Amino acid sequence: MQPDESQYLKRKCRTGDIDVHPTEKALVVHYEVEASVLGEAGNARHEEKKECQKIIRLRSLNASTDVSALARKVVEECKIIHPSKLAEVEHLLLYLQNRKKPSSKSFVVSCCMSLVEKKEKKPSKPRELLPFEGMEIDEEANINKTDDYIELLYESMPEKIRGSTLILHLARNPDNLEELLHNKTLLGALTRVLREDWKHSVELATTIIYVFFCFSSFSQFHGLITHYKIGLLCMNIIEHELKKYDLWQDELEKKSKDPENQSLQKEYEKTLKKYQSFLVKQEQLLRVAFYLLLNLSEDTRTELKMRNKNIVHLLVKSLERENQELLVLVVSFLKKLSIFLENKNDMAEMDTVEKLARLVPCEQEDLMNVTLRLLLNLSFDTGLRTKMVHVGLLPKLTALLGDDTYKHIAMRILYHISVDDKSKSMFAYTDCIPQLMQMVFEHGEEKIDTELISFCINLAANETNAQIICEGNGLKMLMKRALKLKEPLMMKMIRNISQHDGPLKQLFIEYVGDLAAQIKQEGGEEFVIECLGTMANLTIPDLDWELLLKEYNLVPYLKDHLKPDLTFNLCVSGSAEDDLILEVVIMIGTVSMDDSCAVMLAKSGIIPALIELLNAQQEDDEFVCQIIYVFYQMVFHQATRDVIIKDTQAPAYLIDLMHDKNVEIRQVCDNTLDIIAEYDEEWGKKIQSEKFRWHNSQWLEMVESRQMEDTEPYMYGDDPDALEQPDLFYSTDGMMAPEPGLSPDFYSQSYSQNGDFNLLLH
Repeated sequence: MQPDESQYLKRKCRTGDIDVHPTEKALVVHYEVEASVLGEAGNARHEEKKECQKIIRLRSLNASTDVSALARKVVEECKIIHPSKLAEVEHLLLYLQNRKKPSSKSFVVSCCMSLVEKKEKKPSKPRELLPFEGMEIDEEANINKTDDYIELLYESMPEKIRGSTLILHLARNPDNLEELLHNKTLLGALTRVLREDWKHSVELATTIIYVFFCFSSFSQFHGLITHYKIGLLCMNIIEHELKKYDLWQDELEKKSKDPENQSLQKEYEKTLKKYQSFLVKQEQLLRVAFYLLLNLSEDTRTELKMRNKNIVHLLVKSLERENQELLVLVVSFLKKLSIFLENKNDMAEMDTVEKLARLVPCEQEDLMNVTLRLLLNLSFDTGLRTKMVHVGLLPKLTALLGDDTYKHIAMRILYHISVDDKSKSMFAYTDCIPQLMQMVFEHGEEKIDTELISFCINLAANETNAQIICEGNGLKMLMKRALKLKEPLMMKMIRNISQHDGPLKQLFIEYVGDLAAQIKQEGGEEFVIECLGTMANLTIPDLDWELLLKEYNLVPYLKDHLKPDLTFNLCVSGSAEDDLILEVVIMIGTVSMDDSCAVMLAKSGIIPALIELLNAQQEDDEFVCQIIYVFYQMVFHQATRDVIIKDTQAPAYLIDLMHDKNVEIRQVCDNTLDIIAEYDEEWGKKIQSEKFRWHNSQWLEMVESRQMEDTEPYMYGDDPDALEQPDLFYSTDGMMAPEPGLSPDFYSQSYSQNGDFNLLLH
């Protein structure tokens, strides 16, 4: 570019995100500077963009500072912060004012919780790890002495540890990371020393990995760590340390077998002290290495590489440790991995649930919280839910329902377990149901949490659980709340209770009138559907259905609601309409068991409406099966049987459905047609003829298929004379002579009494 071609320089500054400093009382303002060199005509000749950040240190900020005034001052003095950001700056200053300095016991937890509590708040950047033994040093690290620290990495082991520790002190200050990043000699030397000497010194390996961990706390430096293959090296180190741990465990076990041997006992005590010292250092190494890998796993491609290198195995193996800070980190990592199917399957193979069970309950709140969240992720798998029951987690989780801190997450896990029919009965042996009932009644007239009522619905599907629910005034209280607030989910729970035979159904007799009244009232359709379903379950001989139908005038209602276009006269979805109509059909089937009710239904014209509905819903197996069941109940009563046989074509529909693909439909059809054939001779012949024709067609199809599949010219080999051998035929010696007067018709009649033709006559 010639000097005379460009005369002007244009500079723009765009403000980006504003964040808090991870360790200091300061704001970090990210901004972008765009510089353009303009020609005489005003067109851009050259453009450059650079991302920058400005650190605003707030040394005067303390508990008594006026945050609003300070925020205004910051915005006024810092020209790159737009005035519209005032509220955001004030919010960040308030956070800094209330932020506690990380303690030596809680800072790893606070970092991991950003991953765990994603529902409550957005994950924050990881904070620094715990300082460990060996990090202390008698001089202050200086960024200008980096070359001296690099030279120490080429000396003996103590000097290498000293040099790497000084570099670590520099790396722990985020302001130094960018300058360290550009020092390729430093990073190359650290990588070389780690690769060559990690087996010789746990302290050295821990310190160098810690340096790279400081870089891993920021996503923009992940490419650097990948370039030097630090992640792979960390996994190799972790695998080696875990094997070393197993060897020490075996050695201790061997030396502890003979406590009476004094010399062996002294050797055991000496080895135990070494083991304990080794364990502390090793767990520091594992913690920093796992944390680095956790940061790198933000990229799913990197996470996949870790999975291929068996990261899940290493993490699950580490669950055997006792160090709670390490466990928080390991469980957090497993929780992050568990959202992918392949990782979840790996955890299932490694018996992860069994190892997690020992952590529930535990005293450390953060470990408990993240463990429950991992179990929640795993509880979406049927096999793992079953394992949770087998390892005894059910009573442990039930006990947590009384703790407000863990109540909601424990309830979600228990809800998943209650989905499995085999596990439902196990809840009866805990105090889970009384606790749930207390929670339900404590809501008063407030809306019940969806998780709570859904859990109760699942448990009510088991008879033993339903009996516990109904103990005392349980059913009365549930019914009172459901009818008053018209809650569909509460009524669904009551409906599940009503499906169990025996004494439970008798409890509903006093509420039948209330349920019938709800059906006639205008209200939510879902609530009416559940009321109908509850009444349809009440197959109780003592219940006077005729009186109920007359008192509440239900027959016209049932008839009218068999027609989709008249359903509630509301614009509702087709599926909602179908649900209501289906419940009406089931209700009619229950009512049809009563002889006097059958006469009322026959006179009302419900039977033709059912046939019309059958024709309209012939593709829906559930509808077809329920309508046929209604016919099955009706053919037991003369009034409805005469209408079905003489005035409708219902038997013809049943004959068509006699060979349906659905087994239940075929079974109900056969039973219904057998009764019709017994009472009506003409239809009996038609039914018998159709069964005969069906068996014949099946036989012919089977013969034809065998002929098509037979590739040999002769079934018994290539010799056409093979069938002429006399020993292939039965002898007539000893057989009884046929009785005179018996004709083939005798066999035909004897085998056709039940409509079953197994002998085909040609």
